[in-house]
Amino acid sequence: MAIGLFFVLLAVLLVIAFPVGGVFGLMSVLPGAIGDLNFGAADVVRSMFAGMNSFTLLAVPLFMVSGMIMAEGGLSKRLFEFFGYFIGNKRAGFPCAVVATCMFYAAISGSSPATVSAVGAMTIPFLVEMGYDIVFATSIVTVAGGLGVIIPPSISYIVYAAAASASPSDLFIAGIIPGLLIGGALMVYCHIYCAKYGEDKEKLMASYNGLREKGFLPLLKESFWALLTPVIILGCIYSGICSPTEAAVISVIYGLFVCVFVYKTIKMKDLGKVFVAGAKTYVNILFVIAAATAFARAMTLLRYPQTISEAVLSVTDNKIVILLLMNIIMLVCGMIIDNIPNIMILTPILVPIAKAVGVDPVHFGIIMTCNLAIGMVTPPMGINLFVASGMTKIPMLKLAKATIPFLIAFLLCLMLITFIPQLSLWLPAVLK
Repeated sequence: MAIGLFFVLLAVLLVIAFPVGGVFGLMSVLPGAIGDLNFGAADVVRSMFAGMNSFTLLAVPLFMVSGMIMAEGGLSKRLFEFFGYFIGNKRAGFPCAVVATCMFYAAISGSSPATVSAVGAMTIPFLVEMGYDIVFATSIVTVAGGLGVIIPPSISYIVYAAAASASPSDLFIAGIIPGLLIGGALMVYCHIYCAKYGEDKEKLMASYNGLREKGFLPLLKESFWALLTPVIILGCIYSGICSPTEAAVISVIYGLFVCVFVYKTIKMKDLGKVFVAGAKTYVNILFVIAAATAFARAMTLLRYPQTISEAVLSVTDNKIVILLLMNIIMLVCGMIIDNIPNIMILTPILVPIAKAVGVDPVHFGIIMTCNLAIGMVTPPMGINLFVASGMTKIPMLKLAKATIPFLIAFLLCLMLITFIPQLSLWLPAVLK
């Protein structure tokens, strides 16, 4: 089957909103059905089941359930109050506290939409009450929520690790500095915005004084278990005590302990609903990953990744040009396709090119994840925009326009991450 026809059909099916799992399954069968490739429907099914037989991918549903438990348990409110206690009286203090909460919550949920939903539901009304514009308040959470796939533990890293045969532990460690860099850049813009448009100091100080009146120790007592969550999850991984999949099990158990017995924000009778909601969410991703595994197998048998790699390298072997080109491809794909399918499509195609120009697979995984995180905030398919717009009833295009300054800061960080590999690779090297 001609490579051009293959990818045109793939693009058409995705553009007409054919279910993504169905697209992968159909495109896996098609080359064998109409061409001379010995890869029929039975082989596709076997590849799908083989793709699910992965200890690494087992972490995905576990981290998803853990994130849902934490969201139901109301951990975001305690984190926000803790950060607000320290910086709420500074210029842009509470907006920066929102970014910090998103960063910390990202280390709990591992999911971008979950971060937007859990943090936004509590912080957006608070910022509006403090006198901030609702569009600005919503745009902060919409973009900062993208850190949910960059700061470890990240579901995207787990899927990429399985697709690229990379170490999920290395990816988790490599994502820390890029995540902090992007979070810091978003805080800088919050400061610029508040300096330009001003703040209602009277309301802000009233809220800040309310937090100070609680006292540091009572506030620490309230937020301690929430603050300890990423320390336990990531500490177990980085210390070598357990693998990311085993850490995902620990995160579920710890989340249940904290939310049911410590904070008592979840009743035992409600656990069934939480687990069912997690299963409903994961079953869609499960089918997409399974079908995408067969899709990647079909492309490998057709030698499409090698053909594309050779074609690109025959045009230019300039590392900077190739990295810029791949960034553009990933940004565009991120705008029209969801995160997980993108990783499954792009990894087998782009990783060989990245390796050919000397880019470490772990570094490239961080680059890809950052690109796709931007795609989650850009029309037409930006899932963070849909979640935030649904919460606040702000028209999606109006919200997308408000996120542009934040995305400029995000893109500047992306360029630094792309062309300064040590931002991603230094920490894994040190910890090893």
